[in-house]
Amino acid sequence: MRMKNIASALLAFTLTGLLPAQAPDAAPPKPDSPEVKALIEKAKKAGGSMWAAEEHFFCEAPRPNRPDDPVIPPSKIFDNVWVIGNSGTAVYVIQTSAGLLMIDALGADQVETQLLPGFQKLGLDPANVKIILVGHGHADHFGGSRYMQDHFGSKVYISAADWNLMENPPAGRAGAQKKGPAVVLPKHDAEVKEGEPVVLGDLKVMPFAIPGHTPGSMAYIFPVKDNGRTHMAGIYGGTILTPGIVSDEGLASYLKSVRHYKEEAGKAGVDVIMQNHPLMYPLPDMLDRLAQRKKGEPNPFVVGKANYQKFVDVMEACTQVNIARRK
Repeated sequence: MRMKNIASALLAFTLTGLLPAQAPDAAPPKPDSPEVKALIEKAKKAGGSMWAAEEHFFCEAPRPNRPDDPVIPPSKIFDNVWVIGNSGTAVYVIQTSAGLLMIDALGADQVETQLLPGFQKLGLDPANVKIILVGHGHADHFGGSRYMQDHFGSKVYISAADWNLMENPPAGRAGAQKKGPAVVLPKHDAEVKEGEPVVLGDLKVMPFAIPGHTPGSMAYIFPVKDNGRTHMAGIYGGTILTPGIVSDEGLASYLKSVRHYKEEAGKAGVDVIMQNHPLMYPLPDMLDRLAQRKKGEPNPFVVGKANYQKFVDVMEACTQVNIARRK
């Protein structure tokens, strides 16, 4: 079944920040076939107890991020990394020797309610944000970046394909704008490309192309420090939360991207979990545990190399589930 028209319409809403909390009424899903059930069991086996919630989210109960996702306490999660946002959409701020680098910028309507208050609570100066890396070209990720450009001179980096998506949105956006304020795009500062590191001071972030959710979705791999010890973090910046709105071609591309990212994450030794849409794991609980962490106890965001690979395995297996459901 082809779903291009649905995907285009909902993408237009997403670009304007008007994606509804729930999808339109649809026919009840057909029962899972034996093939789908076998793939779900594969996903459960891949995730084990550690990633059971992830399997349930991706394979069985996906949902979009929503405006009512609870705000998380702005928190320092590594020696050089802070997180701001809510349980559905998160921003990461990284300290470098030449200022701050931020991954994503929340929505435009969340700048004064979540982003800037988060900086204030953490004692960080938003004027020190030199670079904003955007995971993909939807307004819940780039919406706050224009404010940061205009007020603090931050430079915005997005892939060429998603700059094009933002600047030349699919048909239907104009109509969507009549229902709410127009999206103010960031100025076109710079483009990120796979294999070309983004460097700020002593920090090097490696970008990897992961098309599927959008044509130019990107993943980022970079070092973090926990009590002085270096770990490697990975952010898959174009996670598909609601596969029903993605075309058959988009899901096929996404499956290739997940496999590509798994290989690169393995080579880089990624052992730290971070997501810009952290709905598939218990971020608030992890922050609570981190706040109560005693000397010598592990950082809950450091999951280990093998377990991080299992996290990506679940993404792959559940994508196979969602593709098989369309047969």
